[in-house]
Amino acid sequence: MFCSKLPSKSLWNICIAIFILALISSFTWAETENGKAVEIAKRGACLGCHAIDKKIVGPSFQSVAEKYKGNPKAAVFLASKVRNGGAGSWGVVPMPANSGMSDSDLVLIISWVLRGAPTP
Repeated sequence: MFCSKLPSKSLWNICIAIFILALISSFTWAETENGKAVEIAKRGACLGCHAIDKKIVGPSFQSVAEKYKGNPKAAVFLASKVRNGGAGSWGVVPMPANSGMSDSDLVLIISWVLRGAPTP
């Protein structure tokens, strides 16, 4: 299992949380959950570089969802990218690390992005 090869306990916990969310993904997210994800994106300064449906500095959240659609490792990869930052997935412009985001907020926002970032 991919999660068993993660280097830290924190990423392991994120992987488990994402797996649990995947099990319930057949349920429609309530507007309140979408609203929470938007608020997390605002607090985390994500919206300075990303928009829901258009490229700013980084790709749109919808483009991210499309690129990783059907990839079973996408949630863990994106959680690591948000937590640690980096460049190369969408070009040379680096994404800053967002290491202060809680695990629960990280799980919520990554799940929201992978669903195409529906608005509340």
